[in-house]
Amino acid sequence: MRWEGNRESDNVEDRRDGGGRGGFVGGRSIGIGTVVLALIGWGVFGINPLTTIGLLSGGGAPQVQQAPGQRPPGSDRQAVFVSTVLASTEDVWAQIFRQGGAQYRDPKLVLYRGATPTACGTGQSAMGPFYCPGDQKVYLDMDFFDTMSHQLGAPGEFARAYVIAHEVGHHVQTLLGATAKVDGMRGRVSQREQNALSVRLELQADCYAGVWTHHSQQAKNWLDQGDIESAVNAAEQIGDDTLQRRQTGSVRPDAFTHGSSAQRIRWFTQGMKSGSVQACDTFRAQAL
Repeated sequence: MRWEGNRESDNVEDRRDGGGRGGFVGGRSIGIGTVVLALIGWGVFGINPLTTIGLLSGGGAPQVQQAPGQRPPGSDRQAVFVSTVLASTEDVWAQIFRQGGAQYRDPKLVLYRGATPTACGTGQSAMGPFYCPGDQKVYLDMDFFDTMSHQLGAPGEFARAYVIAHEVGHHVQTLLGATAKVDGMRGRVSQREQNALSVRLELQADCYAGVWTHHSQQAKNWLDQGDIESAVNAAEQIGDDTLQRRQTGSVRPDAFTHGSSAQRIRWFTQGMKSGSVQACDTFRAQAL
């Protein structure tokens, strides 16, 4: 992926200097193994990663001390990469919204280590990258990139770009109202039905990541041979069925919250080939 030299976003907030490794006060730091366990617990049993990390780190939620956010240093190549990918999502979605007669609001992307306060509660690295609709920010502990490469079998820069674009896809869903509609069903439907809605929301975010891929490649021609394959492989490795099979040797579709590997690949590919938001309507799709 030829990303060097492209525009960097001004919407990256660096909180990584907010304390010792892990960012905890009075708690234990979080290792890559804990991240993997939390992700598997989410995919296999539908357990909130916050619950898993609370148990593995010694009980209650850790107290977090947040340093003032700042712009990441230009010497940090990984942070420059994240800023460059985020800038590309800003350009693509601003154009798409403008063509639809609307104005896109850029999300913030927060870099942190271990744990950080968010409008959705304490964000923790064991959750993996996530988006908080309450403050319209994407949260990323970049140690997750090591987890992708070494634990989940999903290496490659464009695999990492796909993860960022997926989280930005959740921001697009917030702006378009899909997130609020799904959240509004909580407590009104069964857990199984709620899981099914969550799957459709996640697959739509995968499709939006594909839409970004389509338009960013048209604009920049920055993908090399193998880049798309690395993103498709990442979608496969974090599919619910793959995580479940890795942990238990069996698959429970009723516990899916993000979609199977095949579904994630299908919707990412659909967005990438079409470049169309309309092609990403997972909520009306008869088959996922």
